[in-house]
Amino acid sequence: MAKRPMGRMRQKLVLTRRSARRGRRIRRRIGLIRPPDRALARALLRHFRPFRAPMPLIRVGPQEDGGYLVPDDLEGIVAAFSPGVSDVTGFDEAIAARGIVCFLADASVTGPENPPEGVHFEGLFLGGETGGQAISLDDWVAARAPEAGDLLLQMDIEGAEYEVLNAVSEAVLGRFRIIVIEFHGLWRAFTPEGRADLAPVLEKLARQFRVVHVHGNNNAPPVRAGGMRFAPVLEVTYLRRDRAGVRMVEAELPHPLDRPNDSAFLDVVVPRVWDG
Repeated sequence: MAKRPMGRMRQKLVLTRRSARRGRRIRRRIGLIRPPDRALARALLRHFRPFRAPMPLIRVGPQEDGGYLVPDDLEGIVAAFSPGVSDVTGFDEAIAARGIVCFLADASVTGPENPPEGVHFEGLFLGGETGGQAISLDDWVAARAPEAGDLLLQMDIEGAEYEVLNAVSEAVLGRFRIIVIEFHGLWRAFTPEGRADLAPVLEKLARQFRVVHVHGNNNAPPVRAGGMRFAPVLEVTYLRRDRAGVRMVEAELPHPLDRPNDSAFLDVVVPRVWDG
């Protein structure tokens, strides 16, 4: 017998309980939150304030997990890099269908069995430096990208994003016109050690890019810590500043094209931590 869909009130109750349990676990890991830590965390999380792109956003990939919103500015992009591969490659296939060659990398899976034309898989982890099963973003781009032309990066590598982005050169980073990153462990903004990892990366991205969309992964519902409610896992879309224009109008959230990563639960409404 097929399962009946969960009612909306039931979804809210389950999500609230999941959020409370996760919040308790995170608060135990953070420990005592002092007022300076709270202020520094809020300042760091303000990096995720989204501004409206000068072109519409489109959804690329599945309607659930693995689909992302990007600016409708893909014309002229010569290659896409997509580290972190699961059993869902809809985003990569949709990009390749637009005539953009797409490179995938992940040493934890065997890769797609029958990848479509334009999708190329390598059994490597993306890391801060090249060695063993790992390759740095600089070396991966040097080995696979055409010498000229803008690139796209879509990265979901379960927390390794900080090491990778901290190590990448400004020159290689600047070749990406659009970047989509799933940031994990944002609760670490409340700890000095976590901020030491997060702050250089978010500041580095801010120098060359503007956030044009954020979406909370509802597999990790918002939690409350330090008097703040925040999403511990965020999907963030960046557009390079030379494409983003000079107007700074805050983007509206949620976007009409947003969808829950897990359709069994309500989507996450991203707390506006940047307003405080």
